[in-house]
Amino acid sequence: MATPAEWINGDESAKEMLYRVLTERPFLLIPPIHRVPLRVGNVVEIVGPSPSAKTQILMQAAITSILPKEWKGVHYGGLERKVLYFDLDCRFDVERLAQLLRHHILSANRPSNKISTEMNENPQEHDDTKDQTANYDEELFLACMKRFLYVRCYNSFEFLATLKTLRYRLQKESKGKSVAAHFLMIDSIGAFYWADRASTPLPVGGDNRKSLSLQSVVETVVKEIQKLLLVQPMLLLATKATILGGGDFKRSFGRAPQDASDFRTTRSSQNHSYREYMPSVWQLFITHRILLQVSDDDPADSGYQDASTYACEWLLPSLGFSEKFCVTDLGLFMVT
Repeated sequence: MATPAEWINGDESAKEMLYRVLTERPFLLIPPIHRVPLRVGNVVEIVGPSPSAKTQILMQAAITSILPKEWKGVHYGGLERKVLYFDLDCRFDVERLAQLLRHHILSANRPSNKISTEMNENPQEHDDTKDQTANYDEELFLACMKRFLYVRCYNSFEFLATLKTLRYRLQKESKGKSVAAHFLMIDSIGAFYWADRASTPLPVGGDNRKSLSLQSVVETVVKEIQKLLLVQPMLLLATKATILGGGDFKRSFGRAPQDASDFRTTRSSQNHSYREYMPSVWQLFITHRILLQVSDDDPADSGYQDASTYACEWLLPSLGFSEKFCVTDLGLFMVT
């Protein structure tokens, strides 16, 4: 039995412990997902109609991850970690990501923070400003973009194949000194739902193998993601489009569904109804869920001109209130 002195000494100092904890669990303060403490290993589902800023949230979180904390004496407040981004609906705009990243770099170098207004009023002047600082910013821009790993998949088979090969790649890189990834992002997890559902379940071969169906595909996807997170612990952010319907009913997200017709009545700012369509194996995999909707408020009332306003509500865990946020070129901002 260890003596009290041996127990107090421990295996690491307080400085080493804080470094390990902050490295494994970097703080994520990106609105509107900043209300709930998140850490690596969590699976956050961002639900909403199109458009409701779901991809914008992923982009802003990705920029926070790939930016360094400090670069040549300038503070950027990033994590300097890789991002693995799966584009399943094939609508991701890389140019938009590059534009947002340049905005963050330029705004950090200009404390006046007038870039967004200048760009809206005079895009050509903004381009000239970018050219004047290209010698300084381009190196940082390229370093950040190298940390953004983008994969586009056109069906579930490509998605599964990529997950399997990516796991072995991360295993190989984990033995080296490469920068670890912090985010695993899946844009539109339900993109292949209708195609997989319409496909006829067929035996793959052999009596011991599962038939190819929507349920088996989603089960395999969840298993491969779990294996991937064991190799490289990451925070998973997955967007999902809603299926609208009639009436004033909204799917109960607080527990795993028992039946597709399992609905409950709740208040909705837009009186939109939707139902859960992903299999229960995916719903049980989710640890957090946030609902996004388009707000009818005038952007001028929020203090951000020419900005889109959205409403958000945490469903898992349920916080019991909704908030509003605006989307601008410089980021996402809560509306008070």
